[in-house]
Amino acid sequence: MNNHAKSADFFDVEKFPTATYQSSQIDFDGDTPVAVHGTLTMHGVSKPVDLKINSFKCIQHPMLKREVCGADASAEIDRTDFGISYGIPQSVPTGKVRLQIQVEALKDAG
Repeated sequence: MNNHAKSADFFDVEKFPTATYQSSQIDFDGDTPVAVHGTLTMHGVSKPVDLKINSFKCIQHPMLKREVCGADASAEIDRTDFGISYGIPQSVPTGKVRLQIQVEALKDAG
C-alpha cells in the first residue's frame, strides 16, 4: 500500500515530493492555542485548511532543563480538492480524510 500511495494514482511523490502547511493565524483561549489557520499545499494544489488543536501542554523537560511543549491537532480535508481522486466512488464514497498531527517542540535556549 505504501508504494501505491506514493504512485501517480495518489500522491505522485516523483512529481510532488513534499506537502507543506503554512500557518497564517493562531486562535487562543487565554494562553492556550485552540486553532491554527493556514494553507496546505499538496499534490501541487494550495487550499486553506484550519487545524483544531485538541490538546496542548508545556512542561519543564526533566533532563534538558528547558520548556518543551506538545500538541495534538486535527482537520478534515477532501483529497479530491488536491487532485487525488483514485478509488472514488468505486472503493470509497468520498475523498474526505481526517488528518491527525502530533507535534513536540523544545523552547529555544536563547
